[in-house]
Amino acid sequence: MRLIEKVWFNKHRAKYWLVPLLLPFTGLFYLLSSARRLAFSLGLLKSYQIDKPVIVVGNIGIGGNGKTPVVVHLVELTRTLGFKPGVISRGYGGTAEIYPYLLDESSTSTLAGDEPILIYQRCHVPVVVGADRVANAKMLIDQGCNIIISDDGLQHYRLQRDLELVVIDAKRLFGNGLLLPAGPLREGAWRLQQADLVIYNGGKPSNHEVLKDKSLLMTLAASELIQLKTGEKSSLVNFLKQWQTVNAIAGIGDPQRFFDTLQILGFNLVKQQGFIDHKDFTVDDFNQFKIDLPLLMTEKDAVKCQAFAQENWWYLPVNAQFSVQDEQALMKKMQTVMIN
Repeated sequence: MRLIEKVWFNKHRAKYWLVPLLLPFTGLFYLLSSARRLAFSLGLLKSYQIDKPVIVVGNIGIGGNGKTPVVVHLVELTRTLGFKPGVISRGYGGTAEIYPYLLDESSTSTLAGDEPILIYQRCHVPVVVGADRVANAKMLIDQGCNIIISDDGLQHYRLQRDLELVVIDAKRLFGNGLLLPAGPLREGAWRLQQADLVIYNGGKPSNHEVLKDKSLLMTLAASELIQLKTGEKSSLVNFLKQWQTVNAIAGIGDPQRFFDTLQILGFNLVKQQGFIDHKDFTVDDFNQFKIDLPLLMTEKDAVKCQAFAQENWWYLPVNAQFSVQDEQALMKKMQTVMIN
């Protein structure tokens, strides 16, 4: 975890001097973001409504909240309802020459970003990346999609949306509660009141008043490990019978969440290494690990490591899980949007 993230989430003593230094910049961020929202509400900045339903899955803070598993879950739900979904994304870190960029079998995380590649490989639906989400959505419609799911983009007010889902890390919540850069928030907690549903990743948070009638509780479930190089699958039960002692890496918003998950599943971590979110891995990043032990990583990391993967590298895919009641509430909201 970077120093600034430790400061945001009150895990470093530098918060006592760094936060006051950053507060003037937070004030400037507040003024600019407020002015931008006002400009859209007054029509000074134009927003666009496309002729297909748009579902935005976003958050009010900086990454690591669990948006991607929710997007994957929504793709599966919309398919069961008879729709043809497509996904749009900013494509953080992507270097495609032309945007909007439609992913295909030759696309890499270098071109499109890690999360879009994960979604494309897992869901096998059209995925388009680019800064102009309106253009992205129109390209998906040209591909025959009749419902658009936006991976992030809650603050991208240029694209109108029919349903807003805000995902929150139930453990980290809002950190120190301040806006960027003194805190991790892009918008204040007031923004949750405007969302259609608020999804808490990791169960009900402690010491936080959960919004009534619009809050869902989600957990991330895993059942198997997949070998990066060959695609071989192994159930967790069988893998643990052979390998209980492992190494692990994670280049996500909250690496410790992944390491805690592995330990809960029964693994003994000899060495664990967290990297910054969206880390662009090279083979040299893995010289520190013993080659005689399996190396476990997230699915998001795996899409960036397949080119130089070793025989004993495995990733852990996770799926969003809801209670029957919350799943029904989610389905009901989506059906309302699709009917309209």
